[in-house]
Amino acid sequence: MEEFRFLLKTIISSGVGEETYCPANILQGRETTPSLHDSLQETDDVVFSTLDNLFATSGISPSQIDILVTTVSLFAPSPSISSRIANRYKMKEGVQSFSLAGMGCSASLVGIDLVRRMFTVHPNAFALVVSTENIGAHWYQGKDRSFMLSNVLFRTGGASVLLTNDPSWKDRAILNLVASARTHLSSDEAYGAALQVEDDQGYRGFRLSKDLPRAAVQALVRNFRVLLPRVLPAWEIARYVVVYSYTFCKRRRRRTPLINMKSGIQHFCVHPGGRAVIDGVGRSLGLGEEDLEPSRMTLHRFGNTSSGGLWYVLGYMEAKKRLRRGERVLMISLGAGFMCNSCVWEVLRDVGDVNVWGDCIQRYPPLTLVNPFADKFDWIHEDYMNFIRLEDYDRAQFDM
Repeated sequence: MEEFRFLLKTIISSGVGEETYCPANILQGRETTPSLHDSLQETDDVVFSTLDNLFATSGISPSQIDILVTTVSLFAPSPSISSRIANRYKMKEGVQSFSLAGMGCSASLVGIDLVRRMFTVHPNAFALVVSTENIGAHWYQGKDRSFMLSNVLFRTGGASVLLTNDPSWKDRAILNLVASARTHLSSDEAYGAALQVEDDQGYRGFRLSKDLPRAAVQALVRNFRVLLPRVLPAWEIARYVVVYSYTFCKRRRRRTPLINMKSGIQHFCVHPGGRAVIDGVGRSLGLGEEDLEPSRMTLHRFGNTSSGGLWYVLGYMEAKKRLRRGERVLMISLGAGFMCNSCVWEVLRDVGDVNVWGDCIQRYPPLTLVNPFADKFDWIHEDYMNFIRLEDYDRAQFDM
């Protein structure tokens, strides 16, 4: 009963809405007996549908793809998922394929960075980055609360992204990659912050530890030390150095960020990993509710879709017609390892495709994100167990 109440309270407080998607075996009550067929079907349903739509709307043929990257953290079948795609669409024999696994929610930007590096030796090439997750075979069956949170947050979803370094496609492209940065912490605490292990009863799951918020902040700060000098104006970097030096010499602890992110960036795709992640990153960067709205709405509508989540956030901005030519978009992703990966895009033309948000964008943002079951299950709000929040831990100040 205690575990049931904890789970209900977590669901209601998580920021995840009532319209998210789960694998068929979970909906059918077969979470204890998932099969290989279930995992393959779950992956195929997402991957093939996104690719079919991408090929249809872009006019690109699968035979034109030179580089193929897939990112699925918890599922690594043989043949690989990239091989499964290449076989399905009969891609050319020379396609350079990569299947990235075990990198968690930040893997999509790893794939983007990999393609960027591949483009340096493959001119006029086309690349695909396909990002999803497989959760049906990894549904936690035990009662350990540090594992149960993953069942609340993670949902089915994914995205496929087409990239090219062919100059003739400049007028058709939507975004241009300006800069990217990857950070990988190697301490024991960071490594264990998000870890797939077995609990004391032998149930396998994904454990989110109390070290996660601290690891996330540390990784974010180190990542931005590399990225921001490349994308923010020189005068803002100089101003930051002066202010930081002054506060350091005076030994003053600032509660607000020292650097103005909006001096060179207009839009922010914060990984929709959970309410605590969005709140923590937003607070650290000094972002307002309008900046965080796309991430909050993505979490509410689609849940945490792992490495594909950032593209849902970008899709929200596109569906709301917020992206204008010349503006810049920052993507921030956090994942197991512990990793923080980021990149900045420049918008090449005004966009307004309703995309995956087409059936619901008019309802967003809703008047309230309060879960409709909050009143029905109000008994769970007794002083027993609070939802995991960043403020529950010692917070590191965002001082770059």
